Amino acid sequence: MSSIKENKLEEQDPRPLQPTAGLMEGNKLEEQDASPPQPTPGLMKGDKREEQGLGPEPAAPQQPTAEEEALIEFHRSYRELFEFFCNNTTIHGAIRLVCSQHNRMKTAFWAVLWLCTFGMMYWQFGLLFGEYFSYPVSLNINLNSDKLVFPAVTICTLNPYRYPEIKEELEELDRITQQTLFDLYKYDSSPTLVAGSRGRRDLRGTLPHLLQRLRVPSPLHGARQARSVASSVRDNNPQVDWKDWKIGFELCNQNKSDCFYQTYSSGVDAVREWYRFHYINILSRLPETLPSLEEDTLGNFIFACRFNQVSCNQANYSHFHHPMYGNCYTFNDKNNSNLWMSSMPGVNNGLSLMLRTEQNDFIPLLSTVTGARVMVHGQDEPAFMDDGGFNLRPGVETSISMRKEALDRLGGDYGDCTKNGSDVPVKNLYPSKYTQQVCIHSCFQENMIKECGCAYIFYPRPQNIEYCDYRKHSSWGYCYYKLQADFSSDHLGCFTKCRKPCSVTSYQLSAGYSRWPSVTSQEWVFEMLSRQNNYTINNKRNGVAKVNIFFKELNYKTNSESPSVTMVTLLSNLGSQWSLWFGSSVLSVVEMAELIFDLLVITFFLLLRRFRSRYWSPGRGDRGAQEVASTQASSPPSHFCPHPTSLYLSQLGPAPSPALTAPPPAYATLGPCPSPGGSAGASSTAYPLGGP
Repeated sequence: MSSIKENKLEEQDPRPLQPTAGLMEGNKLEEQDASPPQPTPGLMKGDKREEQGLGPEPAAPQQPTAEEEALIEFHRSYRELFEFFCNNTTIHGAIRLVCSQHNRMKTAFWAVLWLCTFGMMYWQFGLLFGEYFSYPVSLNINLNSDKLVFPAVTICTLNPYRYPEIKEELEELDRITQQTLFDLYKYDSSPTLVAGSRGRRDLRGTLPHLLQRLRVPSPLHGARQARSVASSVRDNNPQVDWKDWKIGFELCNQNKSDCFYQTYSSGVDAVREWYRFHYINILSRLPETLPSLEEDTLGNFIFACRFNQVSCNQANYSHFHHPMYGNCYTFNDKNNSNLWMSSMPGVNNGLSLMLRTEQNDFIPLLSTVTGARVMVHGQDEPAFMDDGGFNLRPGVETSISMRKEALDRLGGDYGDCTKNGSDVPVKNLYPSKYTQQVCIHSCFQENMIKECGCAYIFYPRPQNIEYCDYRKHSSWGYCYYKLQADFSSDHLGCFTKCRKPCSVTSYQLSAGYSRWPSVTSQEWVFEMLSRQNNYTINNKRNGVAKVNIFFKELNYKTNSESPSVTMVTLLSNLGSQWSLWFGSSVLSVVEMAELIFDLLVITFFLLLRRFRSRYWSPGRGDRGAQEVASTQASSPPSHFCPHPTSLYLSQLGPAPSPALTAPPPAYATLGPCPSPGGSAGASSTAYPLGGP
């Protein structure tokens, strides 16, 4: 049977015998005299072999024909990464770095050019992003034409009346003021004043903060000699040297430890301010609900009222009292059920008022002007007569033409404005919508209450807070004038806290004047006024005035802000710069991101490999040994000595299948191999891994 099998084997495989399987290429094996014959090498795929005395070997698994690719793979080096990127990217010029690799000059030129364009592009990117995050705005101007809501109009008498509740105190103040004028200026405003009045010493007990003449440091002697004759002529009274003194009154704190003089260079201004200061204290003693405030009806101040050729009625106006401007009337305010609408421009399609400007019961020392004060504002805005009003002259017809303008600002990052004032750290004390003036006045009143302990009478007050009066708050004047100086210099922070509203509606006004009534028509006009309105005055022209308020045109301008650089504009500019410098697209940006990511991954693995080789290398403890033993070597050691059993098996027959053979131990170095006889002194042969 053995001869038959051998014949079959020779017929099937007539190839010459191969050397012993299991030895590495280049290794030499010393032949011994008693060595058995070498078996034939392993059969090719499809050969059949039977072994004598042994059972059939299991078939070896089929090896893969191609290397399987992992799901995620990274490049092994920076060079490989950059070569792959330059060969496959869509960015212009990168391929030249690889194509010209045999020409170092061209490679250097294209590398420098590529880096320069890369830097220029990202410098432009920085400028574009800086412009975007500066949040610039563009102003859009639109011209619209439509029916317009007529604004609110407030008109005041320019001087308050003497109220019966404080009439005695006002008369006492007038008498003290007349006595002060006589003492300071030798001016007698009343024929009976000198004979029946008390002296200045008696007045100190009834009224604090008396008006005084204060001498200032005199100028140099040379300056005195240089005075002109004309300047000395002005001194009508020899006792008054107007360049060497000022008029003022003293104000002190609560414990009199700090005092200062509120002084004025003009005697008129000093007397008015001093009278105004005492008038505020007297006015604060009036009760909140004063019936006499409503006694002055509309007919006593306004003779005639027309809007759009239709007469006004009581439902078209509301009344309030101003401490300095007296009785005020607001037409077409938010309380009006039907707001006036203007469908046509012109003087005949607006508001026309005929006013009485005489001052028979007014306070002459509080206001030195005659006429009326008018202001145009929105329905939801309070009338700040000091800030936005202007005076009307008696005997003159004033025609005020209006033009509406609207402004819409961008809030948030594009501008420092507020929509409704809810984000402003100042409480609104006015029953109206938020405006910058409302906020500023509320801020001052808030600081006044905090610092002085009382409220200023010109502004609204919170509940349970009293108005300032030196009978209850003796040092409020000292506190007020100090606070007013800090307010003007913005030390209180009101102008910083109170931001502008995002939406503002304003009215641009222009006025024209003409004499009214004319010389030829004044007789019958005054006759009709005397019969119908009980108008009797000696100087007839100085007691009346007329005002017309109308839209100049129905076209109104809307100014709106819009972002100058939007996200779409930014992306468009970035794409333009990218195409200019690299001629690429959005996918090229992804390629750059992929390159940066791969660079980071390769750098991480290189640092990890260096870290492991330094701290987990063999010979550094059990952990290093376990790490090496558990890791299969990628390449055999430089000196490898096969195990005797492996050598013996290789002499018997072909090497077994890799699937059935255990890998050799991953030793770093192996000593000389013992001789086959097992003697220690016998010569041994080394088996290098890479022989010739």
